Amino acid sequence: QVQLVESGGGLVQAGGSLRVSCAASGRTFSTSAMAWFRQAPGKEREFVAAVTWIGGRTYYGDSVKGRFTISRDNAKNTLYLQMNSLNSEDTAVYYCAARMGVFTISALPTPRLYDYWGQGTPVTVSS
Repeated sequence: QVQLVESGGGLVQAGGSLRVSCAASGRTFSTSAMAWFRQAPGKEREFVAAVTWIGGRTYYGDSVKGRFTISRDNAKNTLYLQMNSLNSEDTAVYYCAARMGVFTISALPTPRLYDYWGQGTPVTVSS
């Protein structure tokens, strides 16, 4: 089992920045990729960014490219999402997710690829 706990969400003004974190614990040695997704009220869960645990390759959803940066600290088993130039459309609950074992790059944006999920941390951007 793997436990994922997000933190760092909150209220921020439009144009501002925020960093959310995801601490992983448990049987994390099999982690192959981790990702951030978000879900706004009444909308489907949306892929934000992913990173491979070995090599650190990063992938981003089109709506956040150039504004958000995903990173990981393998020693601390922690995933980060630095969010800059926030706007009201970024308001959502942000979830981290972990994949154990093999995967294909094309599947990274797909929620069902992931084996474990955190409880989410809310981010509200005020205009």
